[in-house]
Amino acid sequence: MSMATENLLVELLVEELPPKALRNLGQAFAAALADSLKAQGLAAADAAVTDYASPRRLGVHIAAVAAQAADKAISQKLMPVAVGLDASGNATPALLKKLQSLGADASAVPGLHKRMDGKAEALFFDSTVRGAGLTEGLQKALAEAIAKLPIPKVMQYQLARDCELPGWSTVSFVRPAHGLVALHGSAVVPVTALGLRAGNSTQGHRFEARVSPVVIAHADAYEKTLSEDGAVIVSFEHRSRMMVHALRKEALRLGCRLEVEEPNLTDAEAEVALLNNALVQEVTGLVERPTVMACSFEAEFLEVPQECLILTMKANQKYFPLLDASGKLSNRFLIVSNINPADTSAVVGGNERVVRPRLADAQFFYNQDRKRTLESRVEGLSKVVYHNQLGTQGDRMQRVCQIARVIGLQLGGPALAEKAMLAARLAKTDLLTDMVGEFPELQGIMGNYYAKNDGLGYEIAKAISDHYCPRFAGDWLPTNDVGTSVALADKLETLVGMFGIGNLPTGDKDPFALRRHALGVIRMLVEKDLPLPLADLLRDAQPAFGALISDATAALTDFMFVPKRLAAVRAFAALPESPALAAANKRIANILKKADDVDAHASPALLQEDAENALHAAMQTVLPTAQALFDTGDYTASLQALAVLRAPVDAFFDGVMVNAEQLDVRLNRLGLLKTLHLAMNRVADLSKLAT
Repeated sequence: MSMATENLLVELLVEELPPKALRNLGQAFAAALADSLKAQGLAAADAAVTDYASPRRLGVHIAAVAAQAADKAISQKLMPVAVGLDASGNATPALLKKLQSLGADASAVPGLHKRMDGKAEALFFDSTVRGAGLTEGLQKALAEAIAKLPIPKVMQYQLARDCELPGWSTVSFVRPAHGLVALHGSAVVPVTALGLRAGNSTQGHRFEARVSPVVIAHADAYEKTLSEDGAVIVSFEHRSRMMVHALRKEALRLGCRLEVEEPNLTDAEAEVALLNNALVQEVTGLVERPTVMACSFEAEFLEVPQECLILTMKANQKYFPLLDASGKLSNRFLIVSNINPADTSAVVGGNERVVRPRLADAQFFYNQDRKRTLESRVEGLSKVVYHNQLGTQGDRMQRVCQIARVIGLQLGGPALAEKAMLAARLAKTDLLTDMVGEFPELQGIMGNYYAKNDGLGYEIAKAISDHYCPRFAGDWLPTNDVGTSVALADKLETLVGMFGIGNLPTGDKDPFALRRHALGVIRMLVEKDLPLPLADLLRDAQPAFGALISDATAALTDFMFVPKRLAAVRAFAALPESPALAAANKRIANILKKADDVDAHASPALLQEDAENALHAAMQTVLPTAQALFDTGDYTASLQALAVLRAPVDAFFDGVMVNAEQLDVRLNRLGLLKTLHLAMNRVADLSKLAT
């Protein structure tokens, strides 16, 4: 690479980007552009790359980019000697034609080299390829980066008449683009993208920029200039960290804590968890310079279940609810504003006026719903289609009741069976309430509240909310026998019914979440040590369907895989590497639990420490082997294949800090652990073996 290097800055100025996708878009744009420049020899393989993403821009800063890549010496095989030279050693027409295609002529013949190529001697032409210039290299890199962006939904728009590039044309991009900056040091790189020519000026904050346009004098001045002249915190990570600090400080001032903040964490752990929180990331994608303000609503709204108020504030308004010292919802909440006026009363008042109708709606739904009992809604289930081959929700409810009765009898006799049948009869009725109609995420939760309102008691009410559990890996299990009976019955009805009509999961497609239901049944049986043989449960669920389905017990038993997997876990537990790997698995699970939406992917370019490189390399060898064995049904061998990871895993935790300060490095390490965690737990949750 040429010695003449400067730092490079590229920015695409666009209309407001989708906030939930912003962080991924920023990281993907920076990574793809940097990878292309590195591949072309314009940047070193270890060049420092900084990604930028604000609501109206994607940017990247790359250190030490060359104006001209170094020339490359290449040796091209032309043809066998016997084809290229005649008996006198002169060039044949075929050889001359080949040389001509490479821009050479007969004068190059004496300089050709002869080398063995397999069993025959071949002619090779040595030449030097001129390294790419920055303009052409960046043009290529821009095109590649834009093409590779993980765009949630593409927009098509026409270029404006005064566009610097002539003619009308349709452009496809995530949002209409309005500006392009490309600076190599202080010099503009004359590239184009999305109908725009690169310059050195951009736009700052829509309302608070000190000047317009904002002129970037040098690639290294980008972040500071946008902050000072444009009132924009262009780094997603810096903006997010600034916002988290302000939110926590304001919550503390009010004697509260953020509802999105996990309790019982150190300050450092809490900050990492918040930075990875989905709502924090979404709001970071909505503001260019965050300002936190405290607002309030009327205390009378606190009579509504707090889950309803929290959901409407977070989902609809992107506000941050606050919990008081006892963990109850406060009537104070925090907003993150994109403007910072001297007098905040108008912004605060406006947000309070906006949230009031939302809370009033929730209050209205709650009051209206309580005027009718859950029992009065049972008949309505027969009007809701469940599946065209399996009938209505009413039909399904009858089957779940029948299965719950059988399980209740086995677990606790007639008294438990009666309670289980009642809870199963009412478990889905809250789907017909106004509140769940508005907020489907509250199904089960509202059933619990309404059951208590109907005087049905704690056991039945809790069973209605618990019958969905466990809803995901690591979720809690039903807390009482009534809930356990209904939860098992609900999941077994889905499994037996879907398998009975041949609606099996295939590959990645599992629209009825049958794998999740199967794991839920297994977890309840194993972790609660229930005296319920799986074969008996599957057999006893069959009669509830009558002639609607075929008997798919054999296929379902194989799908549920308990005996083979238990045998595999026992064999693995006997290995000397088992305790260390189980403990590591538990540690990984705890780390990942504090990080939202981690992708199971690690980029080799972001691996810095020897120990993480070694673990990544070991995983590249071991995990495909374990997966292949798993796919053949050899669960024992699949688990045992993982044993060799003990040393690199131990070395990783000894030598690598997962929660690195640099965001992309931290996410990459979390992605590496997520990949390992998924592979280790494919057969069973190995963390359960940890003491």
